[in-house]
Formats: sequence, C-alpha cells, structure tokens
Amino acid sequence: MKFFKFVFIVIFVLAILGYGVYYFGTNIASEKIMEVVSSELEKSGQMETLKETIENDPELKGFIEDAESVDEDTLPFTTKEEATRMLVKKVGISEIQDIQSKVESGQLNKEELLHEMQRKLTEDELTALKVIAYKELYN
Repeated sequence: MKFFKFVFIVIFVLAILGYGVYYFGTNIASEKIMEVVSSELEKSGQMETLKETIENDPELKGFIEDAESVDEDTLPFTTKEEATRMLVKKVGISEIQDIQSKVESGQLNKEELLHEMQRKLTEDELTALKVIAYKELYN
C-alpha cells in the first residue's frame, strides 16, 4: 500500500512539474518570438512597408478595419503577448516559422494564409488578432 501511495505521489508531482514546464515554456517562447518579430520589423523598416501594403490593398484594409468596432471585453485575448502565446499553442512554433518562410518566398499568398488560420483558430480568436493588428497599425 505504501508503494502505491509513493508511486501516486511521484506521478502527481511529475504531472504538476510537466504542466509548469509547458505553461512557462510557452510563455517564454511567445515572449521571445514577439521580441524578435517586433525588433525585426522595426529595424528593417518593414513595419512601414506592411502599413503601406495594407493601405493599398482594399481587401486587407477592410479585413483589418472590421476590428475597429469590436467590443474588446468579449475577446479571448487583447495583448500581443497573449496572441503570440495562443498562436504558439494552437499553431506551433515550427509551423509558424514554416508559414513565415513560405510567405517570404512567395509560396503562400494571403488567401491561403487566411484559410489556414481560419481552419486552426476560432472566429473570436481571429477577431482578437484583427483588433491587435488594427491597434498596432493605427495607434
């Protein structure tokens, strides 16, 4: 009986430790990704290019501007860090990197990217991402 109790306690402690590593690991990874992406966009001047691209594409502009009238209290997240954490959990770091390389090389267009995200994320999560993108671009 003592043996089973000991095994149960060990398994319970390992489960708690595993969850802690997963939770804090995704937090650290999402913060790191956000820092890298933000600094790359700022340093390279791509943020301005991105803004111009959105301004010149009526479809993209309309997609982002849908977020202007959304009630933020109903969204699952409202910060870049929370959004990154959710993307890391739902999409995965390796797939995010794969998507980035495909977009940069022109192998993935905006329609395919949007379809892929609609497949993996809920409507509320997509709306929250739109709100964050809108705030980043226009505030």
